[in-house]
Amino acid sequence: MGTVTTFDPVTEHEKTRAALADAVPRLVALLRTVPDRDAGSGVPDWTVGDVGAHLAAVYLAYTSLVSPDDAMEWDDVLPPAEGTFVERITAMNDRSVTLFGGAERARVPDVVAERGETFLRVTEGLAPDTPVAAPWYGEVPFTLATMTGLLLSETLVHGLDVARGARLPWTIGDDEARLVLGQSMPTMMAAALDPVKSRGVHIAFDLAVKGGPRLAVVVHDGTVTVTRDAPPRAYDCRIVATPATFLLVSFRRTPIWKAVASGRMRAGGRKPWLAMRLGRLVAGP
Repeated sequence: MGTVTTFDPVTEHEKTRAALADAVPRLVALLRTVPDRDAGSGVPDWTVGDVGAHLAAVYLAYTSLVSPDDAMEWDDVLPPAEGTFVERITAMNDRSVTLFGGAERARVPDVVAERGETFLRVTEGLAPDTPVAAPWYGEVPFTLATMTGLLLSETLVHGLDVARGARLPWTIGDDEARLVLGQSMPTMMAAALDPVKSRGVHIAFDLAVKGGPRLAVVVHDGTVTVTRDAPPRAYDCRIVATPATFLLVSFRRTPIWKAVASGRMRAGGRKPWLAMRLGRLVAGP
């Protein structure tokens, strides 16, 4: 059943902050060197310029949640509260692209640099479990650790989207991916469960990321619990993957068949074929 590991939330949060501090200048440099903002990107229907605008909006939004001086009025931006989690995130993503248009897109690198510095400065010294209310994610606040991990994921994954469209280099290291998976994945998987597709489903997944973290994902009739470093138990399906591969498969940037064919992901356990269902149970915008 595997070995149970433990982690220090304070140490891991500080590592995530350090990874974000390293990633922001890389992203800014990438955005400054894009030769054609109208080129297609790694996101269907979005240009490279659209991805950059989305990133600037993300950095504006995240900073507004932690800095009173940068607070935003969300009533005109948020989609209807009755929408599903995925519907709300999709609507927010669509709205984000419109916040920077035309000549304003030349400001995107500066906005990312300034807001990235502000986010890290304002949150320095705060406890990882500090609650942060993010209206677009729902009524329940996320922790600062989760929000920092999410901002790192936006930086890494959308940096790749820009780089693919601009034909420029961009790397996502296993250490960076490991931090994203540990800090934000438990919360986001629980929030993104498809309540319709998961109704009547009873599956226990063991997600073993090489080098950690390890997540127990238990789907039970329309609900899910995601536990990091859970005690040993019986699982229906075990998925083992390298950190960067798991991150890119989770964000649908790498097809699962390609990850399996390359040997970077494999499924086992009593019912290995259930691995293909996980991506359908946990929805994505």
